[in-house]
Amino acid sequence: MVTTTSTSNNLANNTAATQPSGKVAAQATTNENRDMFTKLLVAQIQNQDPLSPQDPTTYVNQLSQLSQTEALQNLSQMSTANATILQSMQTLAMGGQVGSEVTVATNTLKLEGGTVHGTIQLNGASSATSLVLTGQDGQQHTIELGAHGSGSQSFTIDPDALGLPPGTYAIQAKPSDGTSPQIEVAARLNSVRVANGGVVLQVANIGEVNPSSITGFNGKTAS
Repeated sequence: MVTTTSTSNNLANNTAATQPSGKVAAQATTNENRDMFTKLLVAQIQNQDPLSPQDPTTYVNQLSQLSQTEALQNLSQMSTANATILQSMQTLAMGGQVGSEVTVATNTLKLEGGTVHGTIQLNGASSATSLVLTGQDGQQHTIELGAHGSGSQSFTIDPDALGLPPGTYAIQAKPSDGTSPQIEVAARLNSVRVANGGVVLQVANIGEVNPSSITGFNGKTAS
């Protein structure tokens, strides 16, 4: 609860602090472009040949081009502002889920002594499925699963029972049909932060993931 409030307050303060300066800078750029165009247009009129003046429609076209350019600049600024607002809303929404159990599509796993639960999304029926964990030392550990029809096949990884030392492992499912189905792991959402213009989630037993990796929110975990 404390993490969520802190994240939300920091986000609100950062957004409030950056938006006004951005609007002032954008307005200054637009004013500079307009002033430069006006000076060039006046200079063009003053230095034209009085015996062969330019067609007035030329100036009208130039003014029209300036208006179109300003409209495109304003549209770009609005798009940027909307993207910032959407990202803020996404961060606040994700922050409210801290402490919940989420399901994450992943091909890596961090074993820290606790039991890990997950599912394999089989594309078709499998007479036997192997779950292969490869440690950072390159050693492979295989967990044999039974036959299963297409859909979600559950699995449990108990590091102590399997003799797996703590560490990061690559995880891969190998069903009998030779495909590489998606693996989803259920774990606790620990925190949410903004980094490099994007939202990053810290998930237990996995690490930092992109919000697009989340396949489900399963509610608050028991204390």
